[in-house]
Amino acid sequence: MDERWLWMSAAELGRGIGAGAIDPRTLCETYLTAIAAHPEAARIYVRTTPRRARAEADAAAGRARLGLRRGPLDGVPVSWKDVFDLAGEPTEAGSALLRGRVASHDAAVVASAARAGVVSLGKTHLSELAFSGLGINPMTATAPNINDPEIAPGGSSSGAAASVAFGLAAAGIGSDTAGSARVPAAWNDLVGFKPTHGLLPLAGVTPLRPQFDTVGPLCRSVEDAALLLSVLSGGPAPDLAGATLAGARLLVLDDAETLPTDDGPAAAFEAALERVAAAGARIERGLPQAVASAMRLWSTVAGPEAYGVWRAAIDARPDLMWAPIRDRFRLAATITGADHIAALRALDEAREVWRAEVAGFDAVLLPATANLPPRVDRLLSDPVFYAAQNLAALRNTNLANLLRLCALSVPTGIPACGVMVLAPAGAEGRLLRLGAAIEAALA
Repeated sequence: MDERWLWMSAAELGRGIGAGAIDPRTLCETYLTAIAAHPEAARIYVRTTPRRARAEADAAAGRARLGLRRGPLDGVPVSWKDVFDLAGEPTEAGSALLRGRVASHDAAVVASAARAGVVSLGKTHLSELAFSGLGINPMTATAPNINDPEIAPGGSSSGAAASVAFGLAAAGIGSDTAGSARVPAAWNDLVGFKPTHGLLPLAGVTPLRPQFDTVGPLCRSVEDAALLLSVLSGGPAPDLAGATLAGARLLVLDDAETLPTDDGPAAAFEAALERVAAAGARIERGLPQAVASAMRLWSTVAGPEAYGVWRAAIDARPDLMWAPIRDRFRLAATITGADHIAALRALDEAREVWRAEVAGFDAVLLPATANLPPRVDRLLSDPVFYAAQNLAALRNTNLANLLRLCALSVPTGIPACGVMVLAPAGAEGRLLRLGAAIEAALA
């Protein structure tokens, strides 16, 4: 066993397997051993799936011996947020409301990953029912943040981020409804990726807001994100060779009143912009009208759908939920159906306005989060602070979900600060190539 494998990217591990330098069985055992020995493992993994992992690793080793690997991540171990069904395993979505619910089949993306030879290590913790950007969950467990054990990990894919940041998975598969993959990625110095809504199937994924839910990988590199997109979709990976910022025209969303950002993330973002510009990008600043329009519609659009999905379960056993999450769901009860439909129509109009306003740019940039990770103890003791910090954490990331964009968060090199890249729906190839070039500029 080689503990250095725990800190390699998924792509590097895959290349090692392909070259015969890494045996998938030994790699799997290295991860399972690390998880079993790690003092924070119980806060990261809900449960591991060693029988499945070993069987998948054994099959990957056989294919590698015969030169029949199914792809570049065949034999690479990943974790799954506990909203994804793994056949024969509980899927409880961080909530006592779902305790004991066992999946009969793999989720569609889990099955796709299995066909590509990916090894499933187990299920990771999350915010309750995936309904928070902060990642704390006193009903099950709060995953640690790699930068400080006293601060929030980001959510809702908190355990997915921690599994990678602490060297307990080569990549973590999360979900992203308003930023649930990109917030924990930014706060744990990882790459977080939100593909276009509808690109990856959601069958077998516990829903929150089906009109906005997406599958969201968290990983060590943009290359990993591209390869995971291929694994989860069953299609080819975007080609990142020769990715460059030379001549790229980038719009920076810039309005201190509409998009206030704390000093730490703001300074990290400006420093990143300098390096992006030095790499050849043309940077312009502005604020499309669609930004404010989409932000005004957030609660009216999002809340009713989430409460509609979960109202019966919540109202049947409200005592099983942490009060701030339960009460956030129930806020939607004050929104009428007419207001909700009117907001959806207005959001469609905002999407059209956005497309026209940014049509001349290759991508749009802004800080991944407006705030730094707050302390867990204050979040647990101060409901007003919790609500404000949750809104701040999700504000920037949620633009991509509201406006139906694809998005990527890339580490700036300053702890807990990411730069987010937005591209049009269906432009994953462009997004990932620009992301790879930004990643290189910030390295």
